[in-house]
Amino acid sequence: MMQQFMSRQFLAFLLTGGTAAAVNFGSRMVYSQWLGFSAAVVLAYLTGMVTAFVLARLFVFKQSQQTVGRSAGFFVLVNLVAVLQTWGISVGLAYYVLPWLGVSAYRPEIAHAVGVAVPVFTSYIGHKRWSFR
Repeated sequence: MMQQFMSRQFLAFLLTGGTAAAVNFGSRMVYSQWLGFSAAVVLAYLTGMVTAFVLARLFVFKQSQQTVGRSAGFFVLVNLVAVLQTWGISVGLAYYVLPWLGVSAYRPEIAHAVGVAVPVFTSYIGHKRWSFR
């Protein structure tokens, strides 16, 4: 199991996922100009998810035999789990854990960055097994 995380494909997944995470993180700051933190996190996740799908299809899972529609369907399902992880961790850290630790500076940014990073491994496995097999 650990070997799949030591592959060229996983490295490409990290690079494309990092790009999508940057889009996610940056768009959350833009969305926060008009929306509350929780809603902005969800919309930013969706923006990053579209970016991630396109990049993964083009650069990571090029050998996928599935149609774009089928891949997109599974991609959404895998990401529904990941968005719950991202949202729960982001909100939990921002409103409970970080205040309890006395952290006030950049609290939403720290919480969201950790929330975005956590689902990397579960998402890779899900996309490799279902979205782009």
